[in-house]
Amino acid sequence: MPQKSKTVQFEKEKDTKNTVKFAETQTQGEAPIIGTLYVQKWFVGDAAKLKVTVEPQ
Repeated sequence: MPQKSKTVQFEKEKDTKNTVKFAETQTQGEAPIIGTLYVQKWFVGDAAKLKVTVEPQ
């Protein structure tokens, strides 16, 4: 399988005790790659959006 990378956008869904829950912004007609992502509050701060690049190895 050829190696490829994909950049996925996320939007903030809600705050939890120590993390922020983000939901993947889906492109119409494509299945989600990650779905839900939890990120520690100390890292993400008050960001409303995230961008994550995934590369299989």
